[in-house]
Amino acid sequence: MGAVKMNAKTATWSRRYQKALRQHLEQGPRASLQPALGLGRQAVALGLETLDVAEFHEQALTTVTSPGGSSRTRQRIIERAKRFFAETIVPIEKTHRAALKADVRVNQLTQTLHRRTVESSAATRRLKRSIIQRQGVEESLKKSGDHHTQLLTESHRLQKHLRHLTREILSAQEDERQKTSHQLHDEVAQNMIAIDLPLLKLKKVARVSTASLKKEIAKTQRLVKESAKRLNRFDHEFVIQHKT
Repeated sequence: MGAVKMNAKTATWSRRYQKALRQHLEQGPRASLQPALGLGRQAVALGLETLDVAEFHEQALTTVTSPGGSSRTRQRIIERAKRFFAETIVPIEKTHRAALKADVRVNQLTQTLHRRTVESSAATRRLKRSIIQRQGVEESLKKSGDHHTQLLTESHRLQKHLRHLTREILSAQEDERQKTSHQLHDEVAQNMIAIDLPLLKLKKVARVSTASLKKEIAKTQRLVKESAKRLNRFDHEFVIQHKT
């Protein structure tokens, strides 16, 4: 044989094919093609291809046809044998078509898988970018929270310091008021003493001379006026200081 690897099974199939072809040709134009179809299914099971069956067909045709007879008769035999061969290879061709369809389907699935792989890769990249953005936002929020905490702590510290300064200012104002009160008390006491001394002197002068009495009274009046001015000036300065 040529390209066909002959073994016991293929040799048996070749003999069956030759016998079935002879019977088909002997039965005439109305012979059934079912035997050919059955042989085709057996060929598929044996793994034979169309070219293998064609080679077996040529050998069988050479064996079953006699060299005698007219060319027209020989041509009719060849045509019927060709139909038998064509029916035999139908199952093989179906497997080829199925294989082609399977290849097409595999290619479609491969393209779909590739497309989905590309889409998945793109989705993965988008997810990674989203994760990075989310991490950035979380980091910003964390920093913002830390900054807020620092500001809150600083605000509490400043409030505490402000309360401390307020207490110190109030304490200083209280000390100043007490100091001013003491000064005012001392000033009034000194003025009272300054007024009291001339009054005592007046009592003595009144017993001696009226002119001297008038003079001392005028002197005491001036002292009272000066003391009143000093007290008014002191009171005005006190008010101005405590308004600020």
